[in-house]
Amino acid sequence: QVHLVESGGDSVQAGGSLRLSCAASGSTNGRSCMGWFRQAPGKEREGVARISTVGANTYYADSVKGRFTISQDNAKNTLYLQMNSLKPEDTAMYYCAAKSGSWCDAPEYMYTYWGQGTQVTVSS
Repeated sequence: QVHLVESGGDSVQAGGSLRLSCAASGSTNGRSCMGWFRQAPGKEREGVARISTVGANTYYADSVKGRFTISQDNAKNTLYLQMNSLKPEDTAMYYCAAKSGSWCDAPEYMYTYWGQGTQVTVSS
């Protein structure tokens, strides 16, 4: 089992920055891949960024490349998402997720463990 708790969501103006955190506990094997996903009202959940916990290979959605950075502190068992140059279209509930295995750029449905989410609202 893996337990994930997100924090850091807030309301910001367009152009601003936020850093989301995800505290992880439980099976290390169950979180060899971790990622950030988001869901806006009326839209499907989509992948934002993913990372392999060993090797730190990263994968980004085209919509956030150059603006968002996923990182991890393995000593603290914490995953981060640094979000810069935020846009109103980044408004969504952001979820941290984890899965086992080595295919980290996998579809959202293959991620096994999910946090409760943290809300990010970007106003124009």
